[in-house]
Amino acid sequence: MNRIARLALLCVLLPGCAPTLRLTSSSAIRRDLFAALTPVRLSNCSLKRYGDARDGGYLLCENLMSEAQAAYSFGIDGRDQWGCDVSRQLRIAVHEYDCFNLTQPLCDTGRFVFHEECVAGTQKTVDGRIYDTMTHQIIRNADAEKHLIVKMDVEGDEWSTLLEAPEAVFERIDQLAIEFHGTNRRTFVATLEKLKRYFYVAHFHANNNACNQRLRPFTSRANEVLLVNKRIAVLDMSGAKPVLPNALDSPNSEGREDCQPAF
Repeated sequence: MNRIARLALLCVLLPGCAPTLRLTSSSAIRRDLFAALTPVRLSNCSLKRYGDARDGGYLLCENLMSEAQAAYSFGIDGRDQWGCDVSRQLRIAVHEYDCFNLTQPLCDTGRFVFHEECVAGTQKTVDGRIYDTMTHQIIRNADAEKHLIVKMDVEGDEWSTLLEAPEAVFERIDQLAIEFHGTNRRTFVATLEKLKRYFYVAHFHANNNACNQRLRPFTSRANEVLLVNKRIAVLDMSGAKPVLPNALDSPNSEGREDCQPAF
């Protein structure tokens, strides 16, 4: 019996200890997840902001996008300036996925292909909304052999989507700009461990719409992260750390105090 199990057994006899046990366990998970999300400095990444000036804007390595042959924008909520910027630069169609807000945004300088569908770890239908795996969606679009740029903001479904995805999918993704939601589950750490076999964490920005100082060492429940494939990224071996927040970062909500963490 491990230490956590022994403590849980003792709590049966000692009322009041369960909340402390949960706090200790959650705190340890947050520390592990925070460590896994600590960004590193890349020597060959020129960051540029794509998308909106505030919420909906994400940083990508502009100079590492040229090999991308397709792009995916998961979770758009009726707007997708990120997709428009990427489509315009790469001159490719961006596949948009959303099963909640079916508004199809326009991009006069690029091209969208909208899918009334959400992404998840398994195929399912919930309240009439269709979910499918990222693998199936990429294959249906004939993009399985292409280099991809991906943005994902799907309110928590990102964890199961990535944890269940075959690693062959990660080999094709050059850059993944993602908003991670939540900090307290051990499966989140397992997901990051899987991702980091293929990606470097190149940038981190806390969403100030979800600031919460009780989640330390995190400062927010929602955090925007840039993952860059090790196939194209070059790690800066000088030991220098990335400057955070980056000058290109912007508070998601202008009227709220920002809450960036210190790594």
